[in-house]
Amino acid sequence: MAANADGPLLFDARGAAEPEGGAADASGGYALVALEQGIDFAPDGLTYAVPGELADLAEGERVLVPLGKGDNLRPGHVVGRPGTTDRSGLKAVARRDPHGIALPSDLVALGRWMSAYYCAPLGMVFATMLPAAVKQGAGQRQRVLVALARAEEAEAAEDPDAPKGTGPAPERKRRLSKIQRRALDLLEERAAAGEPWIELHALADEAGARTPQPVRGLLRRGLLRQKREPVVRAADPLGEPDATGPPPEATEAQQRAVASIGAALGAGYSAHLLHGVTGSGKTEVYLRLIGQMRASASADDPPGAIVLVPEISLTPQTVGRFVGRFGDVAVLHSGLTSAQRHEQWRRIRDGTARIVVGARSAVFAPVRNLGLIVVDEEHEGSYKQEQLPRYHARDVAVKRAHLLGIPAVLGSATPSLESYHNATARSGEAEAEATPPRYRLHRLPERVAGMRMPEVEIVDLVEERRRRKGLHLISERLERVLAETIAGGGQALLLLNRRGYANYLACPDHRCGWQMLCDHCDAMMVYHKHETDAPSGYARCHHCTAEKALPKQCPACGKKVTVFGLGTQRVEEELSRKLPQARRGRMDADVMRTARDYRDLLDRFREKKFEILVGTQMIAKGLDIPNVRAVGVVSADTGLHMPDFRAEERTFQLVAQVAGRAGRLIGSSGGPAGRVIVQSLQPHNPAIELASGHDYEGFAERELGVRRDAGLPPYARMSRIVVRDPDAEQCRARGETLRAELDAAAERAGVADRVRIVGPAPCPIARIADHHRHQIELTSPTAGLIQRVLADARNRGLLRSDARTAVDVDPVSLL
Repeated sequence: MAANADGPLLFDARGAAEPEGGAADASGGYALVALEQGIDFAPDGLTYAVPGELADLAEGERVLVPLGKGDNLRPGHVVGRPGTTDRSGLKAVARRDPHGIALPSDLVALGRWMSAYYCAPLGMVFATMLPAAVKQGAGQRQRVLVALARAEEAEAAEDPDAPKGTGPAPERKRRLSKIQRRALDLLEERAAAGEPWIELHALADEAGARTPQPVRGLLRRGLLRQKREPVVRAADPLGEPDATGPPPEATEAQQRAVASIGAALGAGYSAHLLHGVTGSGKTEVYLRLIGQMRASASADDPPGAIVLVPEISLTPQTVGRFVGRFGDVAVLHSGLTSAQRHEQWRRIRDGTARIVVGARSAVFAPVRNLGLIVVDEEHEGSYKQEQLPRYHARDVAVKRAHLLGIPAVLGSATPSLESYHNATARSGEAEAEATPPRYRLHRLPERVAGMRMPEVEIVDLVEERRRRKGLHLISERLERVLAETIAGGGQALLLLNRRGYANYLACPDHRCGWQMLCDHCDAMMVYHKHETDAPSGYARCHHCTAEKALPKQCPACGKKVTVFGLGTQRVEEELSRKLPQARRGRMDADVMRTARDYRDLLDRFREKKFEILVGTQMIAKGLDIPNVRAVGVVSADTGLHMPDFRAEERTFQLVAQVAGRAGRLIGSSGGPAGRVIVQSLQPHNPAIELASGHDYEGFAERELGVRRDAGLPPYARMSRIVVRDPDAEQCRARGETLRAELDAAAERAGVADRVRIVGPAPCPIARIADHHRHQIELTSPTAGLIQRVLADARNRGLLRSDARTAVDVDPVSLL
């Protein structure tokens, strides 16, 4: 199909020939339908005829439509209802979605923006917004509701010659059992109250029946009528609420933040950055804001809120606080069963749950009367989806708030530099003429009453190794602090952001040079010990998950293979030798498979079933366990030298966040603060020194200066395109062709002098899962300039997001 230089290409659903008997029925008009599959060449949807019986189809409704020569039915969403079309021989919408699914208008508008901004097929965006469990009807059953039969039906069923009345005659009721009479009395009471229908089993229970048979007997006599409706049944995922007593007394800083942000509730769109040190009570601010919003609203239609958290490990803890404060709470995250996810989504859509707590995808929750969106720990990289559509939940949350005209609140102790820049930078030459920052900044500079920031000590591992023989992951200082903490009844966290046992498997003879690389990726294999008492383990690739046995001898020269490096398993092993009296647990992706795994392990830790929790970065995210008095960072250097300009920012955030888990036991202001030991081979690295000093502003000022001089985000916007191909030469050639097309698109858009295009070049990890990878980077002062280039190439069919080409707008990782 030829490209249209004046605008986007238009497509329709015409078949090879008109349907038998002439054109499809279009008496209901026409519909643009975005199909739920990766068709990136139909940005405005396909045009279908609408039969008369579906004339009331509305935007956002999910429908089934024929596609292709075989007219196979495919799901899609109505995105437009054009009054006319110049196309002929169109296929017709087959039917509505059998589960009655529809997206509200604000999510349709959000989906259009995401499709254009993130270069993703519109239908695939809508498919992402809807949980698979909802589309599949997981856990859905039919329930039977009963009500009193209409008077004439009941009388005809009992005695056609009897005098007419308004219900079962008293003499007829005397023929019934006591339970049946009680059931009829209950239904008469409900009918008088305007609630005539009740579930059959519920009526039997209320009437005192052990089985539903007495109620079914009333149905057989014609004294009741029934109807069936779908219902989703699943186990309750909310867990126990936290204490429901009065909320804690707010600090002065919390009161200022609530008053300032609260003034924006109901006053249109605004974006707020809540920068509070760890333990300063950011969650309490969120709770008070929602409470204030609901207190001033109508009880008939209370406003709703979405609260995003970065990890499912945090969800139970956060949900408990919200359930304890409010009743109508739902939870959405990947750890739910399909039935639970479907049930929670239905509760939200039907309005029985107005507050949603969840991970990344909860930003799409169909909350009624949404009045506030909160993104907790907004700096976390897990808010970025790495598969198509590659959206960032924080940015989508801000956009949804903008579309709805409501406030968005982003909270963190270590905000992303993009958000901090948005909250502090003014544009314009002179201060008097400068426009205000995009976000409003609110600070919580101190912990809540009775809590002090922990004392942080840096251990120089280079010096440690000079005076101490052997390989030690745990320094003498950290070992002593752990022993003292356990002896005093406290608990400790040990962070090492590297799972497995060892990350370097090689021949000890440097002249040989053999290393154990993945057969499918350009990356080292990682040694994992078995979790049981088995004598050996296995090597695993952390990129493609391939596994194979660890060779005992070098396949090149026959020498014994060296297992070197560090991982959480090795830390556990060293703890068992140095602190055998300490009970321990481990939290990483190798042992945490489900939400129950997270919940059970954290519950055991809170209940003091073990003293030391070893884990990767997931233990650094928002955990609030008062008895944690010590934190050890086994190696603060693991991410410092990644080929990514955000390496120091991530290191700072990780060290500062995990350090903040210590010292949360509320007591007198002069009580003991937590202790944090940070081990590093580079103790004077600014990211490590400033994190240890809890100096976010100092780090931000320094790092923003580096980014400004280098022309990197947040002073520029970036998009990254990765080309994948099993053949190395084909991958390079496709990358060069795409680069030429992007150059031409920039020329056509008139922005060639303002959009810098670099590449193609091999990615830092040049091959993953047997696919070679080349990348092209686009940078520009504004996102709009890059969007003009990408839109031009996409509308001409020159750039498609698919299995071979990944378009990543605002990437958070460059590996």
